[in-house]
Amino acid sequence: MGTCIICGASADGHICDTHEEDVLFEFRGSSPDELTNGRYYKGTVDGFADFGVFVNLASSVTGLLHRSEVPGRLESLDWDAGDTVFVQVDSVHDNGNVDLSWSIRQREREFRGLLIDDPDAPTNAELPEETAEPSSEPEPEPEPEPEPDVEPEPDVESESTEPEPEPEPESESESEPAVEESEDVESSSEEADSESASEAESAEAETGTESAEAASESAEDEEPERVAVADLEERIGDVVEIRGRITSARQTSGPTVFELTDETGAVDCAAFVEAGVRAYPEVGEDAVVRLVGEVERRRGDLQVETEELEVLGSEEREAVVTALTEALNERAAPTDDSLLVEDEDVEAVHDDLVAAATAIRRAVVEDRPVVIRHTADVDGYIAGTAVEHAVLPLVREEHAASDAEYHFVDRRPLDQDFYDVSAATDDVTNMLEAADRHGERHPLFVLVGTGSTAESVEGLQFLDIYDAPAVVVDGGWADDEAVEAADVLVSPTVYGEQSAATGTIGAHLGALVNADVRDDLAHLPGVPFWSDVPDIYADAAADAGYDTDDLAAMRDAVALEAFYNAYQGKRELIADLLWSDEEDTDSDLREHVAGQFRTRLDREVDTADPHLEDLEIDGVDITVLDVDAFTHRYDFPPVDLLLDALHRRRSEGDVTVGWDSDELRFRSDETLDVRAVAEAVADDAPDAGVTAKGGRDGHVEFLRGERDDVLDAALDAVAATLE
Repeated sequence: MGTCIICGASADGHICDTHEEDVLFEFRGSSPDELTNGRYYKGTVDGFADFGVFVNLASSVTGLLHRSEVPGRLESLDWDAGDTVFVQVDSVHDNGNVDLSWSIRQREREFRGLLIDDPDAPTNAELPEETAEPSSEPEPEPEPEPEPDVEPEPDVESESTEPEPEPEPESESESEPAVEESEDVESSSEEADSESASEAESAEAETGTESAEAASESAEDEEPERVAVADLEERIGDVVEIRGRITSARQTSGPTVFELTDETGAVDCAAFVEAGVRAYPEVGEDAVVRLVGEVERRRGDLQVETEELEVLGSEEREAVVTALTEALNERAAPTDDSLLVEDEDVEAVHDDLVAAATAIRRAVVEDRPVVIRHTADVDGYIAGTAVEHAVLPLVREEHAASDAEYHFVDRRPLDQDFYDVSAATDDVTNMLEAADRHGERHPLFVLVGTGSTAESVEGLQFLDIYDAPAVVVDGGWADDEAVEAADVLVSPTVYGEQSAATGTIGAHLGALVNADVRDDLAHLPGVPFWSDVPDIYADAAADAGYDTDDLAAMRDAVALEAFYNAYQGKRELIADLLWSDEEDTDSDLREHVAGQFRTRLDREVDTADPHLEDLEIDGVDITVLDVDAFTHRYDFPPVDLLLDALHRRRSEGDVTVGWDSDELRFRSDETLDVRAVAEAVADDAPDAGVTAKGGRDGHVEFLRGERDDVLDAALDAVAATLE
């Protein structure tokens, strides 16, 4: 039995089941069946095929990473034969074939430790040799070496090669006094020499001691020079002091690695106590510290070998934080704060767009992931994709790892137009797991087409409890409660303006986030319009090489793909639909998907049209559709898209109402306050549990047992609101 190098729990080897996928393994076996499914292994690229990449896990063990496992196109991988890569073993077949899965972590430092998977070892999760645990038994003392047989050295006085003549014997009485006198003289001489040498040695020792003590005191008094992270490249081999914020702390099988960020950059700092033991446990993420250590280059990257690490006091901390904040704000400020085109409706939220862009850019600089949550409709996809398209290059510039864009940018659609506790719980769960498993900072959440109404306040507050910032971008109605709950909220209605297309506002935001992609985004503001595209956006698209037919095809194609696999961002597919021209093969894809959209929408409109009920109430023309009875529920198109199409095609109706067993949805040529309608219905049907969802431009929910009474009350309320 051993202990887990991450949590210290008892384990068969040096990793527990909970953290099995957090570490990297080096395989020392010789047969595929000795691999362990689910583990991440270090390998080398053996070769490429149309269907994937072959990766050697050992000299005689090779696996296949199928192209379907690779995020993005296989051709986009910057791997070459012989490159070191990291993969997960998915399964081992009876015939010896090994199926591999993609690892988002493609640097050893991104794992929380390195272990050895050796079938011949006591366990298949052993520490590497250089960090193996020391034996508890004391090492035996070495036996003394035998002294060599050496002839005694001759006396100095007997160096002559010829023997001296022997003196004649004297009488005992004559010789004794001479001997005594000689001994006294020699003894006196030796004592004098000894005293003289002793005094000299004592004086020399005292001088040496004083000199050493002075040198020691001088060394102690001399503080290491404080340098900026950006200057460490020139200080390799020096012991220096750096100050900054700890942005991550991860435990490896050897040292604890702290990432320290100052106003000029970030660097990894390794601190070692013993293998797998957390160094400086009192220093956590976001701590502002002083660190002293030697600058080294390890595997091509700069690293500081930590000798001292301490949390700064309030005054010193404030100085560091101020410098960090000023530097971050300077780096995060948009390089071009002008809109894509001059639009009065968008100009009303210009300052808020700049604030949102700054928050997004700052998240990239702070190594904070950007999570984009948007509605699963054309507006949500256009706006969310525009922001994603702007952030990706910034992440590539900030992080050298080839897979960083898949790690630091995540775009996920929502199935509703408000950000409730359910959505927030899902996000917080993923966030906390990433922080626990990989030491990841809490992300910035960018809520697009959602999050601006009172129904989203609880979800926003849930994020705030964990200090996860949120930026809200919504062309629709915004409530004061949501404005206060979000870090930044962008909506024209905050300033008393009419609602606008979220996709259009999101495209302007993307241009502010990254000026280098402005040309790529120039046509996107005109895509979300279902009727005539405003001239300013049609002209901008034409300048970018797209006419209004192209914009319509993009809109229709995205609308269809938004419906399928609703919880997936479909990054590469959406990019193919939005960025192509007539000479590009992707334009054929766009026209193909757009054609499917039109065919399916026309078929469903034709199915529903005979069952529309035209009413006139207090001079207001209302068209009613029983969605449950006269549509193919859960097939394309979704109810909202179908009602939009029906309302556009029936010009004689002021309002179109779709109702099913427990919801009412409205489409109106004039601004219709759905909250006011819901309040009126609740007064007429107090037992129906009536509530508005999604703000003034949302929908109404009720108890299905009160369906008929709710519909009658709703039609009267709509007529009263619009008359």
